[in-house]
Amino acid sequence: MPDRVLSNSDLEVMVDTSDEWITERTGIRERRIADESQAASDLAFEASKIALDRAGLSAADIELIIVATVTGDMPFPSTACFLQNRLGASRAVGFDINATCSGFLYALYVADGFIRSGMHRRILVVGTEVLSKVTDWKDRTTCVIFGDGAGAAIVEATSEDRGILSMSINSDGSMWDLINIPGGGSRNPASTDTLKKGMHYIRMKGNETFKVAVRTL
Repeated sequence: MPDRVLSNSDLEVMVDTSDEWITERTGIRERRIADESQAASDLAFEASKIALDRAGLSAADIELIIVATVTGDMPFPSTACFLQNRLGASRAVGFDINATCSGFLYALYVADGFIRSGMHRRILVVGTEVLSKVTDWKDRTTCVIFGDGAGAAIVEATSEDRGILSMSINSDGSMWDLINIPGGGSRNPASTDTLKKGMHYIRMKGNETFKVAVRTL
């Protein structure tokens, strides 16, 4: 996690909200915020070092790197490639997955498939986001929720009776407008107009999203 802590009390000064309102509705009391120089791969690198150390492995042991992020360092190359280079994991293939809040679970799902197929035996799975860079700090419906951080895990094959038992994931593209960043892609390319309209920030219909999440889960 980045060092900087942004508390609910801090947000009270920034937007029309309160610690009580945020805590009651989200359970969030504070969030971590990256500094201007930190990108998604920087947080991913630190998390990956911890995962490798705990697993007693080196970067040379990794065959595949899957990074889940919507706030990658650049549109391309992939953040996984930046991470591979920085770790020195020259044997590893790397690619990104974009699945927003479910990103790490999707990455784990893909890693599980690679393990079961026998194509790879040891995979680094990373979820990393620097959402503060795409948050409108004047929008109280979103700025109270999102923060920055990364998590990493090593997934490997085993002959023991253990591991991932099963996974179930789902997608519903009809609800795309509940949470999105409309600007910056091929639909609304970056321009002076999209910048003026704040189209490069997270937009969310919080109440609708909450209802769908509760019902679905």
